[in-house]
Amino acid sequence: MNRIDLEGQHAVVTGGAQGLGFAMAKRMVESGARVTLWDMDEALLVTAAAALGARAAHEVVDISDWDQVEAARERTLSDSGAVQIVVNSAGIAGPAGPLDTYEIAMWKKIIDINLHGTFFVNRAFVPGMKAQNYGRIVNIASIAGKEGNPNASAYSTSKAGVIGLTKSLGKELAGYDIAVNCITPATAQTRILEQLTPEFIEYMRVRIPRGRFLEVDEAAAMVAWLVSKENSFTTASVFDLSGGRATY
Repeated sequence: MNRIDLEGQHAVVTGGAQGLGFAMAKRMVESGARVTLWDMDEALLVTAAAALGARAAHEVVDISDWDQVEAARERTLSDSGAVQIVVNSAGIAGPAGPLDTYEIAMWKKIIDINLHGTFFVNRAFVPGMKAQNYGRIVNIASIAGKEGNPNASAYSTSKAGVIGLTKSLGKELAGYDIAVNCITPATAQTRILEQLTPEFIEYMRVRIPRGRFLEVDEAAAMVAWLVSKENSFTTASVFDLSGGRATY
């Protein structure tokens, strides 16, 4: 492992109890950072934080609820100090289905968690980053946000919104030493696949020229650099992790 220097940094990782979020948190701890994991699943959070050791804390929070996000931020700052890094990995895929019959409540839930949640988390930590004139934010989007997956209109729309939000915020904060970027992974080998049918999973796999799904450690390696001091110039950008699928 190429050890990125994150000594003295404190990171908040949403969706940090499992999958991509946990892998990213683990990589940051191995690079010297302290992390606070945010997730809705308390049991998984406790297990994840214990696995990461003394450098990890955790907060139970639903990022689609602004009041919960604001309260969790205050507890995080009080318990673990100022935050220099935010990785927003919390998200859901939802079931596959055509737009004209898609359940409206599920559409709203996906947008609430994936897009509104990203906005809330960014909004919560940007003031502190501006005050300290330093910060690194990585929002987890998706190749679906670039290309649109059929029968996944809500998910594709939410992740396209994350890309737009990242580009906008990165430009807003370009006058500070704050970098705001996003990654657009293809499907990763995580529990999110449990929400999808085998047919839809195969549809996504065969479109990846690498011929396989993303490994979580591969995503963690890219994010480790994006949240480091070495990334002092690039902001408002989209980093592809699609195994060659992306066309732009």
